Amino acid sequence: MKNLLLSFAVSSVVATAASAQMLELEKDELTFGFIKLTDMAPLAVAYEQGYFLDEGLFVTLEAQANWKVLLDGVIDGQLDGAHMLAGQPLAATIGFGTEAHIITPFSMDLNGNGITVSNEIWEQMKPNIPTNADGLPQHPISAAALAPVVEDYKSQGKPFNMGMVFPVSTHNYELRYWLAAGGLHPGFYSPENITGQINADVLLSVTPPPQMPATLEAGTIYGYCVGEPWNQQAVFKGIGVPVITDYELWKNNPEKVFGITAEFAEQYPNTTLAVTKALIRAAIWLDENDNANRMAAVEILSQPEYVGADAEVIANSMTGTFEYEKGDKREVPDFNVFFRYNATYPFYSDAVWYLTQMRRWGQIAEAKDDTWYDEVARNVYRPDIYLDAARLLVDEGLADEADFPWDSDGYKEATPAEDIIDGIPYDGRSPNAYLDSLPIGLKGEEKIVGNEVQG
Repeated sequence: MKNLLLSFAVSSVVATAASAQMLELEKDELTFGFIKLTDMAPLAVAYEQGYFLDEGLFVTLEAQANWKVLLDGVIDGQLDGAHMLAGQPLAATIGFGTEAHIITPFSMDLNGNGITVSNEIWEQMKPNIPTNADGLPQHPISAAALAPVVEDYKSQGKPFNMGMVFPVSTHNYELRYWLAAGGLHPGFYSPENITGQINADVLLSVTPPPQMPATLEAGTIYGYCVGEPWNQQAVFKGIGVPVITDYELWKNNPEKVFGITAEFAEQYPNTTLAVTKALIRAAIWLDENDNANRMAAVEILSQPEYVGADAEVIANSMTGTFEYEKGDKREVPDFNVFFRYNATYPFYSDAVWYLTQMRRWGQIAEAKDDTWYDEVARNVYRPDIYLDAARLLVDEGLADEADFPWDSDGYKEATPAEDIIDGIPYDGRSPNAYLDSLPIGLKGEEKIVGNEVQG
């Protein structure tokens, strides 16, 4: 935990051009939650670089035990906001799981996840993976290479277990996407059966991120999808091999968000703007000058009150590289993106993608028309707040006008087929057409009845 104390003397020293336009804050003492992952970096940087201070905010950052505890803390007011899974505000708002109206004025990053398998599974996959001239595996690696391994386990009557961090996590949907793209069924949810394992070839279950490597080493799971540094930790410990990053799965895919209740935003509008301003500045710092500040960020994140992993492990992915097999380190400059490519803008199309995946796997049990997806996205993702904060920063000389999508309608251009592992493009404006294009998963009027797809 970091508790921010500010004296009058210090405030006069750190005052910037922003102080002349200081917002009248409705609430200046705030507590934010996070999970120990490198993509919580904007919160840590906003704290350590004094950006919260510049806005007159006295902030405490508190690590949370798991994603449910974190969400409950925001809903019941113990936390004023939090580093959240992008699916959490959406799921809560539509009433899947805990029901509450959560919004996001700020997206925290793009990419940043990987899928890791145990050494034993990797050795069984390798014969199915083509190699480069140097003998190293060709990337991206398809789950088709895993399919014969899973089939062998099934023939022996052994369940094939893999871990993800939460039912509405990006990691759940990315792992499902990768498996389905390789012809493996990750299973359906239904209102009566929320295991997500109906008709599954691969059985997915929840494991908190920091526990992933130990659970893999114990043999409870054979692989997992998680954010950093827990894929690289498996490499350093010599217990597993990351087979694909989510950048290879879907180039520049949206990841975490900063979540607050709608009530908080309504009751404390200036405070919400001030927080968003500080987070935008942190994101700019993380990416500016071709990631020149990343090693400084690594040192911040390695502190025990933040991520608490060794700096060497965190640097393996935060500084433009990613290590697969031990010694197979490759350049992945966009593995972690915090500001480039409008990473911090909360696009409606990002929200719609998460909703399509909820529908695809049965978390949304009934068919919805395209208008519904758009309405939910607009109810949760708040680019209006984001742009108001960005405008203040530009006016204060703390951000560049050209770095923000002022004229966006909230939807990105369609992601082209070549940027997604299964070669299926994604257009957030047409969610049902997108669902219809995916070979595995619910579409149209289909729903799960018992263990069957009907409709």
